Amino acid sequence: MSGKINIVLALLLVACALSLVKAQYQARNLFIELGKFEQQARQLDIDWAQLQLDQSTLGKNARIEQIARTDLNMAPLTPARTQYLTEGAK
Repeated sequence: MSGKINIVLALLLVACALSLVKAQYQARNLFIELGKFEQQARQLDIDWAQLQLDQSTLGKNARIEQIARTDLNMAPLTPARTQYLTEGAK
């Protein structure tokens, strides 16, 4: 009878050991995955900061004026070029 108990206890011990190994393996994989996600989050933060910088640069008045002058061949408005419309008498 004590032989059967020893076998059952040995099987339980092996099952617990296998369960422990599996849990450690899963924890290791989750830790590696966490590291990958943290690296991805850092890269996304860097990309976001770069996009904000680009947005602030592209929206500056000097850049808009420079593009209007060079690409669109626009000139600044002067009083000599201004046309005023008046409402005619009815």
